[in-house]
Amino acid sequence: MSDGSTAENGVAEYATRSPATGAAVSAERVVAVSDGGPDEPPNEYDDLLFALGRTEEQDQRISVHEAGHAVCARLLGHEVGGVTINPDPIRGSDGLCWDVGHSQAYSEGRGDASDVRAAISPIMPKSGEDRRPVADIFGSVYAKCIEFVAGRAAERLLMDGEPSQPVDDLRQAHELASLICSGDEAIETFLAHCDVVARDLLAPHGDVLMTLSIVLRIKRTLNGRDIDEIISDVVARKAIAIERRRRAEWRKAQTEADRFRAACDHADAAAVPRSAPNHEQRPIVGIPS
Repeated sequence: MSDGSTAENGVAEYATRSPATGAAVSAERVVAVSDGGPDEPPNEYDDLLFALGRTEEQDQRISVHEAGHAVCARLLGHEVGGVTINPDPIRGSDGLCWDVGHSQAYSEGRGDASDVRAAISPIMPKSGEDRRPVADIFGSVYAKCIEFVAGRAAERLLMDGEPSQPVDDLRQAHELASLICSGDEAIETFLAHCDVVARDLLAPHGDVLMTLSIVLRIKRTLNGRDIDEIISDVVARKAIAIERRRRAEWRKAQTEADRFRAACDHADAAAVPRSAPNHEQRPIVGIPS
């Protein structure tokens, strides 16, 4: 899509839940303790959680949720501007994953999916009209809706129990889905499909999700470069581990082959008959008198 009217540009995924998770904590208190993390002495992390009004399990869920948004976006080939698990009392979010350029779009009043829908809906084709000129919009809405539901999909992959409703994620996904779906039932079915796609995308990358969520709990906020470096590091370490395992299996196979070959050679040698002594009676040669 063109700049200023894309479904990706300037839309953020929020992890908005019930007020009990600490969305009403003042920004000043959050900033004051935001350098803490689970690898700090326990009292510092406990102080952080107390200031945020969260339990450790809630903090972990939010970090996994936001990591799901970020990893899904990168798997779909989209850049990520950054991610945070600090609450924003102004937006009412417990965490946020944002696109590149989101801050500028938000300041210009087009940072929400509802703004994107309002800008694009007038140009969307009606029933029976050619959809080819806006095929890129259909593709972008599809990808963005997968990203919106990826946070919940990540929680289902890594956490026990059913996640709470990500209210703002689903609201924004509905806003975008209404651009390509004709009714509520179609939107629900489409988003259910996006749920499955997000889960299938993330399932092979649980180690990346887990690592990114742990770093998030320590650092609290990461920019796009940080996210890419963490993902690259995990992928590189996995590749090294796979190569080491492959070489170890190859050495084991060689050793077993050598043992088998030696056993075969020994069996062949044992099967060859030894030369038997000759007991044949020979006539005595007489000596003429």
